[in-house]
Amino acid sequence: PGNGSSELIALLIQERNPKHTLILGPTYSEYSRELSFSGSTQEYYHLREKDNFVLNVDDLCHTLEGKYDFLIICNPNNPTSSAITRENLRKLLTFCAEKNIFVMIDETYVEFAPDISEITSVTLTKEFTNLMVLRGVSKFYAAPGMRLGYGITGNLDFLKKMKEKQVPWSLNSLGALAGELMLQDKDYIHRTRELILSERTRLLQTLEEIPTYKTYPAYANFILLKIQKPSLTSYDVFDTCIRQGLMIRDCSSFECLDGEYIRFCIMNPEDNTRLLNILASL
Repeated sequence: PGNGSSELIALLIQERNPKHTLILGPTYSEYSRELSFSGSTQEYYHLREKDNFVLNVDDLCHTLEGKYDFLIICNPNNPTSSAITRENLRKLLTFCAEKNIFVMIDETYVEFAPDISEITSVTLTKEFTNLMVLRGVSKFYAAPGMRLGYGITGNLDFLKKMKEKQVPWSLNSLGALAGELMLQDKDYIHRTRELILSERTRLLQTLEEIPTYKTYPAYANFILLKIQKPSLTSYDVFDTCIRQGLMIRDCSSFECLDGEYIRFCIMNPEDNTRLLNILASL
């Protein structure tokens, strides 16, 4: 357990002390920020829009060959909402183990996946010692202020070294108690998954009928759209939405994301319908 997944990302990178890191991008900027303190070189492997941001594992392995000692993956990924299946992860981890590459997988959004068992790499920690999986409660449990995250690894020596560098009392008592209650709240878990899965399907089906946007397969609680109308920019869409009380993400700041993209989280049905009406009007 840690003070949110952010602390665990920092601890993992600090203890691993990588020399050459490859980040699967576009993705969350915090990885790059923490790496900048470590002295590691950092490069991005670009998920390709033409492949609907679905990873080509063989091509990634070819890219990793002899160049890197650390790989960072967000699965499902932010902002693309794409995911890597467990079987492809096993293939990737096998290659990385042979090449002495440590893999960090951030599963912040995995609870939103249609079939969690198809995506999660937690069970793979029993097979591979070059792996650590990180999760938090800020997204699925809507509790960012609790500052509660946890990491899972089968490498007990590495885990011990991480714990030795962790600040005392990293996790506060309220966060520890809330964590026990949240993770056992099966009713909340069921209702949240039911809402997100049904609304995600409805949103994607509706958006696919609007030629202004291109959709992609989504596994997280957000959807990425590519704007295909030449005169419309991501800022235009953001500005229109914010003026009507809906906050979306203008994705122009993401590395490796060339073109005009927006990303939005799935909310309650009423707000989702409001957003659909605005997007259809542009």
